Amino acid sequence: MQGLAKEINQDSEQPKLDMARIPKHIAIIMDGNGRWAQARHLPRVAGHQQGMETVKKVTMAASGLGVKVLSLYAFSTENWKRPASEVSFLMNLPIRFFNSFVPDLVKNNVKVTVMGDISRLPKKTQKAVNDAMADTAHCDGMILNFALNYGGRDEIVRAAQKLAQKVQAGQLDPEQIDEATFGKCLMSDQLVPYQDPDLLIRTSGEERLSNFMLWQVAYSEFVFMPEHWPDFDGTLLKRAIVEFQQRHRRFGGLKNK
Repeated sequence: MQGLAKEINQDSEQPKLDMARIPKHIAIIMDGNGRWAQARHLPRVAGHQQGMETVKKVTMAASGLGVKVLSLYAFSTENWKRPASEVSFLMNLPIRFFNSFVPDLVKNNVKVTVMGDISRLPKKTQKAVNDAMADTAHCDGMILNFALNYGGRDEIVRAAQKLAQKVQAGQLDPEQIDEATFGKCLMSDQLVPYQDPDLLIRTSGEERLSNFMLWQVAYSEFVFMPEHWPDFDGTLLKRAIVEFQQRHRRFGGLKNK
């Protein structure tokens, strides 16, 4: 009886999800790999390696919940400032990740997309990324969207340049530029109609955006969690979604949505 009571108590502690209100687009700033490793007296790259395994677990959990888009901040335009050895390790991660995980993605009907300037990545990394997108192009389930060599300000600048070129070429009048027109020039346009995250999660206790999807998160709900990314899992994802479901989203108006 004692074992049964313990099992019931554990079940009662599980997050209570409203499956009818699962956020369609979840974006995650995967923070804390290095701190996770340092706390275990391991090199920082061990944290990145474990973080890759977490990506696999969370991807499957999100897909199982019916999430439409999962955007993961994998490498920012500022991450090049890190030590060369760490950058080199991070550039090899997508190769190992996709080589081992693409079959599972295809099996689960998950499509890979990428935001960011991947032309600066090493050729082998570019090939792994492009191959993963090609191999999953036919999938029409959840989109696993990686931000690689991505920066929110860089994305906005590039969009402004595209619009300026169209104006200069006489293809567009400045008065025609509105939010919709601007949005079509952003890297997230490939995610329409789910281009704007409903929920943004950041792990490891930090509470800042770090130049991630600055335009798209204008009305996102933010959930900051203390756990380092390598410790994140499906249960913590559900906990973040429960927190999201307790929020009242009004989008600047008065009625809850």
